[in-house]
Amino acid sequence: MKISQKIYIGFGFVIFFAIVDLIVNYQLSNKVIRNMEFLSRSETILRNSNRLHKSIIQMQSGLRGYLLAEKETFLDSYYAGLKEIPPIFREEREIVKGNAEQLRCLDSIAMLHTEWIEYANALIKAKQESLETTKGKEVYMELFEKKQRRGVGQQLNDVITLKFKEFDQYEYYVRNRRQQRLRDSIRYTNFVSASLAIGYITIAIITGFFVVKTITRRIYSMVSLAEKISQGTFSVIKDQENDELTHLSRSLNIMSQKLQHSFAVLTKRNQELDQFAYVVSHDLKAPLRGMYNILQWIEEDLESELSDQLKKYHTKMRGRIIRLESLINGLLQYARIGRKTESIEIVHVGQIVQEIVELLVPASCKVNLPSSMPVLQTKRLYLEQVFSNLISNAVKYSKKEDCIITIDWTDVGEYYQFSVADNGIGIAPEYHQKIFTIFQTLREKNEAESTGIGLSIVKKIVGEQEGEIWLTSQLGEGSIFTFTWPKFTSLNNN
Repeated sequence: MKISQKIYIGFGFVIFFAIVDLIVNYQLSNKVIRNMEFLSRSETILRNSNRLHKSIIQMQSGLRGYLLAEKETFLDSYYAGLKEIPPIFREEREIVKGNAEQLRCLDSIAMLHTEWIEYANALIKAKQESLETTKGKEVYMELFEKKQRRGVGQQLNDVITLKFKEFDQYEYYVRNRRQQRLRDSIRYTNFVSASLAIGYITIAIITGFFVVKTITRRIYSMVSLAEKISQGTFSVIKDQENDELTHLSRSLNIMSQKLQHSFAVLTKRNQELDQFAYVVSHDLKAPLRGMYNILQWIEEDLESELSDQLKKYHTKMRGRIIRLESLINGLLQYARIGRKTESIEIVHVGQIVQEIVELLVPASCKVNLPSSMPVLQTKRLYLEQVFSNLISNAVKYSKKEDCIITIDWTDVGEYYQFSVADNGIGIAPEYHQKIFTIFQTLREKNEAESTGIGLSIVKKIVGEQEGEIWLTSQLGEGSIFTFTWPKFTSLNNN
């Protein structure tokens, strides 16, 4: 199975649980909302019930006050109740229409209230007529005796109050049950949400851990293989999977095998080159030494017989032989740079420079050195070769009568920058790059010390150490060779 498929499956589980959680939460939230809406509706029912009961009581109080005080102002609350109560009844009936028990109780209250209103209207009418005529007074007294003294109105009021109490108690009972259901639903919602959240988070963690562990373990093995390859150990890794990383591991294995083959071929070529170098350094240089010795014998044995022209030719031949031998030595030295592993050690640059100055610089030449020079962790032999070639060149090209060589350095971050300056003939700008090319020299070809290899060796060594070298010079104004050298040389820089 491919890695992408594993990731898709893992995320599919997470998304599935997230959707289930969303659906369940939506349903539970709707349930909570319905319970809350019921409680809100119940609050309105109780509030309307209180308003109805209060209005009915105010109507009853107004009626009693009118009958006792015989003042029309007491009927204001009665007539106000006649207007206010019917809309409240309709609203209350509309709210409780889904509850047959409450609707039946509300209808009973309405019927009792209507019966009381008929009773009250009859009393009010009789009372009003009794105040106007004697006959009306007799009618009122008759009605008063039949109903008022017998407590008909009071009985109706008591039954209405009882019905309101029954109505409210039932509503409170249902309300409490709904409140409990609301609390239970909230707790259940929280429990289900937490359980589902924990579930899909756990699955996400497990899936992620499995995928990451599988991927990282294989990536670590590939990184380990790459590190081994960089260190010269060409091995392969076994990968039985069939996914995207398998292609990468196969590519690494192929690369390792090809590098191993190439390294074996390169090792063989190096051995052949070493053998060739041995032949050059021994078999090729031996005839040159023989030719040089023959020239010396001729000069020693036939010195008196040689003309000035022949002596001149002998001198040129001897110079050319010496130059050819120097060229061979320089070529061997140039070819071996980077092939021979040098150990890294603590190097005191000031000590190296002082030793080279004492060895190569004549007493007539003035050398300006800094008061202190840095300490490097690098390959001593390579640094010695660079300074030796640059200081030797400075001696060659400085003014013979007033030779001045200045060596300096500066810190430039991860590198040190060194410079070797002379006050010699200088070099024209068009030759600044050319002099670093092998066999390129600005001196006569027959001069033994001018093989044209020294600066090429310097450039190659500095490049091997990941540094740079450049020339600052004008014709007749001396030269400054500047190069950078790492403070800490990697083991991979051979």
